[in-house]
Formats: sequence, structure tokens, C-alpha cells
Amino acid sequence: MRRVFLSYQHRDQMRAKGFNLMSYNKNLKLNLSVRHLLDPVNSENRNYITSKIKEQIKGTSATVVLIGTDTANSEWVAREIEWSREKGNALVGILIDNGAEIPAGLTEAGAEILDWNKPSDTGEFGPAVERAVRGTARGIDMPRNSISHCSR
Repeated sequence: MRRVFLSYQHRDQMRAKGFNLMSYNKNLKLNLSVRHLLDPVNSENRNYITSKIKEQIKGTSATVVLIGTDTANSEWVAREIEWSREKGNALVGILIDNGAEIPAGLTEAGAEILDWNKPSDTGEFGPAVERAVRGTARGIDMPRNSISHCSR
């Protein structure tokens, strides 16, 4: 199992929960384990929230970003992408709202972007993570782990 951090804008929480459930579907090739904060951190303390997010990113080898209407404007998603890149995580984006803007950090990293609404892309979620990890230094030495998520 590949450990992946799942990043999304809080407005897309229910679809993030849906993505988490997809990892249990035996008909999909999602060899992923989802570790996450599917519910928001109950705090206004930015340092505490940051520590909880980084705790979830720790031990992951890839970050999947769900891209909804407001994602590109989310300060927290931008930080999660930045922290993931600093850690050396592979990045994959999944477009969940047609026409949504791709976050700059994904574009800068050259992340593969898939479409949640295309059945052909849905079957590629797991393989896209593997392709992305193979494209990083971690893809050579890292054992397969599981998937993780965080929401704001």
C-alpha cells in the first residue's frame, strides 16, 4: 500500500470522504491507504493546525490534491502543497469541479492532473500516484506505504 496525503479545500469535504471510501473498492486499482484529518482541526491556533497537518504528511510519499472551485485560492492547500514538495512527496491533482483553476504549486511541480468525472481517469488514480512517485528520488528507495488526508 502506498501512503498518500490527501489535500482539499474544506468546502469539498464530502468528496474527500468519497475519495477515502474509493480506496476500499476492490474494483478500482487504488493500492492506497488513506491517513487523514477528514474533519477540520478544532482550533483557531495556526501553529497547532500546522502541526496537525504536518503530522499527517509525515510518513507519506505522495500528495493527492482534490481540485474544486475554491482550491486554488486556499491558503491551507497551498501550504500543504509546499510542505509536500519540501518533503519530496510526489504530487497528483484530481479535478473535481469542471473548469476549476489548478493550484499554482501543482502547475509549478508539473503534477499530473486527472478528472474525477471521467471514468477512464478514475481508473488511473492509483497508477498516477505510482507514476508520480517513480518520478521522484523517493520512487527508487521508498517502500510502498499508505494514503493520508487533511481538510480545512
